[in-house]
Amino acid sequence: MSRIGYKEIDLPEGVEISQDGNVVTVKGPKGTLTREISPLITMKIDGNVVTFTRDSDVNTVRALHGATRANVANMVEGVTKGFKKTMKLVGVGYRAQFKGTTLTLTVGYSNPVEMEKPEDLEVAVPDNTTIEISGINKEHVGDFAAEVRAVRSPEPYKGKGIRYENEHIIRKEGKTGK
Repeated sequence: MSRIGYKEIDLPEGVEISQDGNVVTVKGPKGTLTREISPLITMKIDGNVVTFTRDSDVNTVRALHGATRANVANMVEGVTKGFKKTMKLVGVGYRAQFKGTTLTLTVGYSNPVEMEKPEDLEVAVPDNTTIEISGINKEHVGDFAAEVRAVRSPEPYKGKGIRYENEHIIRKEGKTGK
């Protein structure tokens, strides 16, 4: 059984964490993140160490314990290093462009698909078949990357579509003609 909730979070140099009721705010070199945590979990700040405790052993509270600790740890990592997802477009004629705040994907449909970039994220297209999404909030980076991938998910026969950089697509054998 996992004991993630009991692990301490060591705050790196230049990171400040504060709690106002159930609202946790983390400030660092890359920005500020705020999140509301459950009142069933108690957060304690001792200098550069943050710990979490729970009062009950009910399954839902135990799950909240680990999830709360993981969310705050992701906030600390986000304001220090940030998060980044790299995606590849695989397919003949598949390409991406980024102008202003619009990501344009040409992925085999009759018209290009246009997506607006969220405010708190950075999107870069270093070449026609690579998209880099970065930001300080892990959830927002992952959600937008999933939206981009959903435009043309990789298919198992030819492997065409939008995939994460190190994603492995299990290929299927096509029809056999008899």
